[in-house]
Amino acid sequence: MAITQDKTTECKKTLMAVHDAMYMLGGKWKISIVAALCFHPKRYSDILRDVNGISGKMLSRELKEMEVNKLVKRTVLDTQPVTVQYALTAYGQKLKPMIDTLALWGLEHRQMIVED
Repeated sequence: MAITQDKTTECKKTLMAVHDAMYMLGGKWKISIVAALCFHPKRYSDILRDVNGISGKMLSRELKEMEVNKLVKRTVLDTQPVTVQYALTAYGQKLKPMIDTLALWGLEHRQMIVED
């Protein structure tokens, strides 16, 4: 009985943590934006080009929300004209292993589907 209770408690904690993560990263675009920023900072137009299908309005909204949640840092560069660059914060970089795992699973899944 104690083992079952321990596993139930552990499962509930895990589900709560997953729920919290999905609340932060949920929706159609956030994970793709994180993936686009995983390797180096990018300008807004570069992210818009890389995240296929996202509108400018939605990208702006998502970046602002991710900035509030300390996943993304917005930097205004002293250039003519002014350039704005986005990068993952150190906290946001902690998502890179998840992105790598998702990418690996996606490649394996695509290969499995193509082989059938």
